[in-house]
Amino acid sequence: MPLTHIFDTHSHYDDPKFDPDRYELIASLFSRGISGIVHAATDLDSTRFGLEISRKFEKYYAAAGIHPDSAERTCEDDLYEVRALAKSSKKVVAIGEIGLDYHYEGFDRGAQTDIFRKQIDIANELGLPVIVHCRDAVGDCLQILREKRPKGVMHCFSGSWESARELLGLGFYIGFTGALTFKNAKKAVEVAQKMPLDRLVLETDCPYMAPEPFRGRRSDSSMILMTAARAAEIRGIDPDDLAAAAEQNAKRLFGIDG
Repeated sequence: MPLTHIFDTHSHYDDPKFDPDRYELIASLFSRGISGIVHAATDLDSTRFGLEISRKFEKYYAAAGIHPDSAERTCEDDLYEVRALAKSSKKVVAIGEIGLDYHYEGFDRGAQTDIFRKQIDIANELGLPVIVHCRDAVGDCLQILREKRPKGVMHCFSGSWESARELLGLGFYIGFTGALTFKNAKKAVEVAQKMPLDRLVLETDCPYMAPEPFRGRRSDSSMILMTAARAAEIRGIDPDDLAAAAEQNAKRLFGIDG
């Protein structure tokens, strides 16, 4: 399968794992035909980093946002900066990665839900989609999405068909990483099979979530080929058709022409 229809909707090329070869790698991906990459921010520094890379590469896009892990350290000035950075460039195509993460002990539910709501308000104000991170917090996450009604994508989906169906009813897209190729990905496989093709997008979450047979290695956007092939196998369609559909879905989601 060629790379020409591969659009990575969620990456973290600011991660230290890319320090040795970051710009050379990204340049090589685009020279090989990757059609688009979205940088998912995790804090203000990450947002600025994504904007910097987006200026260097035409098909590299940025998101602005603060990850739930940083919610307790976030103040109103930080949210003002998120808004300002999102407005600073047409290359900013989303607010994210935002959401809720109740996985580790000691999380502050109040801080996370407050920052999540406020960043959705920024997205709605600016007419941008949200990139949502939701880990062990499905009930609260869905309640806030019902309340705020943003447009957007649920990143790295691994939940139930019931949750997916509600997200689809809210107009959301659903993103699949290399985890779709893992043997224990039963729920994700069911969702990938049942959901409408026009709401499916592909992502790496690189440098994480490398698909089989590269599991455990540093991932990059080219590895979406394996995720696309697995999604196509699940749906019983041609991998090229799956990748092309996911590419068009990504461009529609983020308002990218062409």
